[in-house]
Amino acid sequence: MGDLIDILQETRHLFIFTGAGISTNSGIPDFRGPQGVWQTRQPVYYEEFLASEEARIEYWDYKLESWPTMRDAQPNAVHRAIVDLHRAGKLLAVVTQNIDGLHQMAGLPEERVIELHGTNRWIECLACKRRFDPQPLFDEFSSTSRPPRCAECAGLLKSATISFGQSLDPNTLEAAQRAVEECDAVIALGSTLSVYPAAGIPLMAARRGVPYAIINRGPTEHDGLPGVTVRHEGDVGVIFPKAVERSLADRAL
Repeated sequence: MGDLIDILQETRHLFIFTGAGISTNSGIPDFRGPQGVWQTRQPVYYEEFLASEEARIEYWDYKLESWPTMRDAQPNAVHRAIVDLHRAGKLLAVVTQNIDGLHQMAGLPEERVIELHGTNRWIECLACKRRFDPQPLFDEFSSTSRPPRCAECAGLLKSATISFGQSLDPNTLEAAQRAVEECDAVIALGSTLSVYPAAGIPLMAARRGVPYAIINRGPTEHDGLPGVTVRHEGDVGVIFPKAVERSLADRAL
């Protein structure tokens, strides 16, 4: 663990990339693991959502099913450790694939969190872009089994997330690329690093020659690539908080 602690102590502008594996300890299932969402559900692609009422019903049915877990989840030790790094003045940005909002709930300012795949904290109208509190809309769908429409313009409503086949927001990508250019170290936590273009972002930082550490249970697609300087296999919820605690304690001595 000493190599990871060294990175944490030496960095002044840390870029952290997070995936679903950091939120499983908060009760949110991942997507591709043995108990992952895609073992029992098939994703609804964006074009299907736009074209088919049947697909929209399937989409809303899945979101309704998963909403209580997402709504009630609480930050865990990994989220809190990242906040500790922020308070120590070491954190440049968190670029996350997660849509659960737990980084902000743990205490990270909104401006430090770049949500590549959007957020489940809001329902968004695809036409007028207004955002709505999810709970009343899930209650409506639960009682009618009809996907709700925007109360302002009657446009299609979906969670403010990026669906399969939907383009990432260019402003979000630009913010992530700025973090790549400004960071002096990058750490990937709880991601298989297999979903692109998101997974290419930490590699962009590594190609600049800054230290790149990966912590994940199970293989990642970046294992063994040039630029990966530290690789820890195991529970990110154990490894990372301990390393942060040690690095900040040693710094205080």
